[in-house]
Amino acid sequence: MVVVANLLIDGLAYGMVLFVIAVGLSVTLGLMRFVNLAHGAFAMIGGYVTALLAREAQWNFWAALAAALVLTAALGALLEALVLRHLYRRSELEQVLFTIGLSFFLIATTNALAGPQVQLIPLPPALAGSIDLGFRTLPSQRLFVLAAGLIVAAGAAFTVARTRFGVWLRAAVDHPETAATLGIPIRRVQCASFATGAGLAALGGVLGAELMPLEPYYALKYLVLVLVVVAVGGMGSITGSLVAALALGIVETASKYFASQWGNLFFFAAMALLLAWRPNGLLRR
Repeated sequence: MVVVANLLIDGLAYGMVLFVIAVGLSVTLGLMRFVNLAHGAFAMIGGYVTALLAREAQWNFWAALAAALVLTAALGALLEALVLRHLYRRSELEQVLFTIGLSFFLIATTNALAGPQVQLIPLPPALAGSIDLGFRTLPSQRLFVLAAGLIVAAGAAFTVARTRFGVWLRAAVDHPETAATLGIPIRRVQCASFATGAGLAALGGVLGAELMPLEPYYALKYLVLVLVVVAVGGMGSITGSLVAALALGIVETASKYFASQWGNLFFFAAMALLLAWRPNGLLRR
């Protein structure tokens, strides 16, 4: 029972990190229908900015985190406004080629500016401690990851389903001409949605720095895992992405506990089985 409890705690924490990164991609890919393979780069940038500000500039962790989210979201908004918006009506292949090229550019830039070494984020005392659960000592940071993931899930689902902005977003994607006729500011909605997705990716990069080390090839190394979460959860489904991320996180953690020599085999086997069962995802919008 102790092993099962440990597995569930670590699996849920890992899955929650995947979800926080994936939820932004679920919005851009599932709702906006834009194939953004540079999404992992935004997670990397958020982690790097937080690490450099907190470690090198001696900023308070929370101030560094807030600055990283704002800067990454602003970069996402700038790219969307200047370049990416011209790709919305282009083919998926053109979107893939441009965004994967953007990822390689950001990887090279990060490597040139910060070097190839893994970036460590110094945690504040509140997160650096641990909590005794009786059967194990749990780092406080893991609980913070779980709490932050639940808040993001609830906030994203509420925003998309219950707010005016969510209605505008769905209308702008499903019926853009009608939405424009009704006075919905489509361009602002698209730009804000993309910027929010980039900011959430940055948050995931910071939350998961312990489980998914920050280094220049982070943008590609974990992109496949995030894409799997979105595909298994269902395009555009926030709840589906959450369920898929937690389930796959537990499978991945279990494989590390009992069969680490097999690498990610069980993760991708679980993906294949779930997609064979539900080809359109668990909870497709």
